[in-house]
Amino acid sequence: MAAPTLLGVPLLSFLVVLVAYWYREVDEQSLQSRLNTVLSSLLRAEQKVGLDVERPPRVAIGFGGCLDILVDSVALLHEAGIKPNYNPFHHNFIETENELAESFAYFFPPGAASERYVSNETLFRKLVDASKRLSEMRWALGGNAPVMANRLAEEGCEVLLGGRLSPEEKSLISERITVAGDPIEDADIHLIMEYPTGAKWGNHVSRRANRYIVHSDFHNPMIDSLEDFKSQLQSFEPDLLVVGGLQMMDSFPFKPGQREARLQALQELLLSMDQRTGSHFEMASFVEHSLMKDLLEYVIPYSDSLGMNEQELPNLLSLIKGGNITVLSDPYPRVASILDQMRELYQLLQSQELKEGQRRLTRLHVHTLAFQAIIVTKGSMWKNTMSATAKASLTANRHVCGSSQIDTHKAKLIMDDSFSVSREVGSPRIPLSESRPVSCWEKDNYEICLAPVLVCTDVFQTAGGGDNISAAGLVLQI
Repeated sequence: MAAPTLLGVPLLSFLVVLVAYWYREVDEQSLQSRLNTVLSSLLRAEQKVGLDVERPPRVAIGFGGCLDILVDSVALLHEAGIKPNYNPFHHNFIETENELAESFAYFFPPGAASERYVSNETLFRKLVDASKRLSEMRWALGGNAPVMANRLAEEGCEVLLGGRLSPEEKSLISERITVAGDPIEDADIHLIMEYPTGAKWGNHVSRRANRYIVHSDFHNPMIDSLEDFKSQLQSFEPDLLVVGGLQMMDSFPFKPGQREARLQALQELLLSMDQRTGSHFEMASFVEHSLMKDLLEYVIPYSDSLGMNEQELPNLLSLIKGGNITVLSDPYPRVASILDQMRELYQLLQSQELKEGQRRLTRLHVHTLAFQAIIVTKGSMWKNTMSATAKASLTANRHVCGSSQIDTHKAKLIMDDSFSVSREVGSPRIPLSESRPVSCWEKDNYEICLAPVLVCTDVFQTAGGGDNISAAGLVLQI
């Protein structure tokens, strides 16, 4: 006897397909409901704290600025005639097309953010010209300090920015920002080579969305707005001083002693600050060993707070512990690994003997693709850690998706449903609660808060993500 059919299709097969479709619909609805609950809970946590409209926070931030050209990395390399390279190699700076291909092949497959100085002006100009021929290229304000300044101003802060800006750059900053630094005619240009998850370059496939940045700056490595910035600091009376953009000094061809002299001038500025004014240093992609050592001498000991990503955390920790640099780290680190590294770095910097004018680290913010984590010393100047962590998490999605309104149909959670607070055997696990997604706990002299990120699946821009996230996290803590 023949099996029953429905329009010629065996009935059993039809029912199997129907049930599978129904289960998929139920799963998608359940996932969407979960994302919506996480979003509404993060928004409530963010909104628990508001800014004082009578006396908004005042933030002074330096240094530098540039104009970004944002392009698809694979399209640009094709347009510039640079073919896929299968000998990945890490270069501190880029001088030839082959070195660019080797360096890009090193960072592209794991999806690790990188920034490199191009010493060959002809090569850099070729890349810029090629980018301008691409139909989907676009311009944006760039540089750690201006990007952070815009975010701080957008969130309601009054901002003093140390930077020498061109008319084009100045037209892109908020009216709440006062610029300290003589104007320049032509802006430095940074080429932001972006790529999505799963992008292909020859046989290379990216594991996550990120960017590879190249520049050939002239003004920014000299932090040449420092003196003008310093002259306005006292009258501005900031609640917080933020230092960023120092990676522009990395591998730049300074004259002997020139970089040290500029960092000593920055150190003098940090020493001149009232101890009641907080000081934050925003890390970046540093690869030059001597510059990292200089930062440990001239900048980090004068910072109450540090901000960094999952690549920069092990890099700094490795330098302090063993004198080595870690150029490439896991782009998808486990929560327990990051928390262990954060505690170790925090404790190492906390335990160092202070010289006159130095500060003890009381805040550490690490931003990763999957989650945000902030450690603060109990009783320190930093407040509202739970709300600040939620705000940092939400800002990650807002910036990368390019919208102030978060659409959960364009988001996903990649953090585990529960996480261990340490890799040590027997460490407690904390479940991710959709209705209370920000987890906070105390130990010894510090508090830790951790929040999942609603990872944007429709990427508009990854460049500047860390700057926006760090700035947003600081807003509610000063």
